[in-house]
Amino acid sequence: MFKVSLSNVDLLRNSIPIISEIIDEGVFKVDSNGLSLLSPDRSMIAVVNFQLLASAFDEFNVTGEDLLGLNLANLVAVVKRIKNEDKVTLKKDEGTNVLEIILEGKGKRKFEIPLLDITGEKPPVDQLDFKGKVELDSSVLEEGISDADIVDDSVVFEAHPDMFKMWAKGDVSSTQLELKKGEDGLVKLESAEALRARYPLEYLKKMIKAAKLSDKVALEFGTDYPMRLKFTAMDKVNLSFVLAPRVEE
Repeated sequence: MFKVSLSNVDLLRNSIPIISEIIDEGVFKVDSNGLSLLSPDRSMIAVVNFQLLASAFDEFNVTGEDLLGLNLANLVAVVKRIKNEDKVTLKKDEGTNVLEIILEGKGKRKFEIPLLDITGEKPPVDQLDFKGKVELDSSVLEEGISDADIVDDSVVFEAHPDMFKMWAKGDVSSTQLELKKGEDGLVKLESAEALRARYPLEYLKKMIKAAKLSDKVALEFGTDYPMRLKFTAMDKVNLSFVLAPRVEE
């Protein structure tokens, strides 16, 4: 059983709908650390790792650990009903099989979402060993993804000791974004060697929407290796994605 309340409603409105574009159902965990979700999409191309930290809540009464199997479309439908002035309370009583969502603003509204029996192995994302890390202004990555999207259905990321580059090449057109160490927009670059991998834009276009949560994004990847994109609002929320590479024949 637990009861937690949140007045910074954008933390939910700017994360849950994005997660729902990648996974259709998942198991949220509520414990002393906060509310979290670690789940792959059905195609096993992407993994969502979401943490809404206990410190982000105004009220946080949690006993032990609860697992909430939820249909994301049901959850998003309620999240979209949240108004700016609302205070959101998430609640589960002992012995019940529903998640209560209470919205208190102009009046008090209550929703109940049924809990599902969802099983699935946790993806071993903590075992990934990334060879390079790049931290960018989120707006820079947004532009690079939008540029690549008019040219092809995938984009290549490259990291070198002194430069980060992303590019795409179609049948007739091409585009390239390049940032050197020390240039505006490139916050951090750690790569001891040249790294290169291609990723599907279908997923990146959904993931970059998490830029609403943070004006910086951290990218970790390796040659023909999965990439992790991480958006962080300090002491409030972490939303990261792991995306499988598109390995060229």
